[in-house]
Amino acid sequence: MTQRIGRRDLIAMLAGAAACRPPAARAQQAAMPVIGVIETELDQSYLAGIRKGLGEQGFVEGKNLAIEYRSAEGRNERLAALAADLVRRRVAVIVTDSTPAVTAAKAATTTIPIVFNAGADPVAAGFVASLSRPGGNLTGVSILLSQVVPKQFELLRAVLPAAGNFAFLYNPTNQTLEKLITTGAQSAADSLGVKLHVLEASNESEIDKAFADMTQMRAQGLVIGPDIFFTNHSGLLAAQTVAHALPAIYHARGFAAAGGLMSYGTSLADAHRLEGNYVGRILKGEKPADLPVQQATKLELVLNLKTAKALGLNVPLPLLGRADEVIE
Repeated sequence: MTQRIGRRDLIAMLAGAAACRPPAARAQQAAMPVIGVIETELDQSYLAGIRKGLGEQGFVEGKNLAIEYRSAEGRNERLAALAADLVRRRVAVIVTDSTPAVTAAKAATTTIPIVFNAGADPVAAGFVASLSRPGGNLTGVSILLSQVVPKQFELLRAVLPAAGNFAFLYNPTNQTLEKLITTGAQSAADSLGVKLHVLEASNESEIDKAFADMTQMRAQGLVIGPDIFFTNHSGLLAAQTVAHALPAIYHARGFAAAGGLMSYGTSLADAHRLEGNYVGRILKGEKPADLPVQQATKLELVLNLKTAKALGLNVPLPLLGRADEVIE
């Protein structure tokens, strides 16, 4: 006959088991540092990069480090509550994956170290006093986002030399980058002599609507503005561009790998590794105020020739020669 164990009995048993653990084991668990990771949206490649950087400093999750994960599930308005929760839990370091996430973390604490991955200028955004000496409880990695937008227009124009009608898609909820990237996109389009349609999307239904609008506008090419929401929906964006026969470029490699025409931007894998490395150094006793903000300068151009053929495009040989990776 199976005996049912009540909830109270189960809790008592677990507590007793914990008490029976060797003192050394209990002390090791108590001494294990805990870091908090805030993601705008769950991204396993981001977490893999953080873990790799931590490993370079000798920290392995589950062995000598614990990680508390928090995801806003694509809703930036939830970031403040997630940051406040990690502060209440008194984590040793808070790690963020985007400009909106670091903004929320900075507002939540002035004492817990914060390591960020930001596309906005960290000084202009008010995250640090200077790149060389941050001066507060924040430091991290600055990646090139708005700076590469003009180059993305040039690269797309290289495969569409006769095109005169481009679209630009951005996420209006990313207010730190909004004005910077839209202004840069318009300037780039003007310099190339192409008409530009600027569209917004911050959820999947708005992405669907944006592509329907692009069809009506007869857009011939698309530049997708940098945003963590778009990065985490690279597969959806790539599928939409193929379905609408719209050549497009984005900053993250995952877009081209998922079937988009091309990507050009900072190597995110390398940027995430640098971020994790800084977390490890802080856990060892270094202070964020003394750790210079690192600039992730490794750029990569990825071309998907299979998609180019499906779209009936001939990729110029000089562009192929410049590519860091060609997907066939």
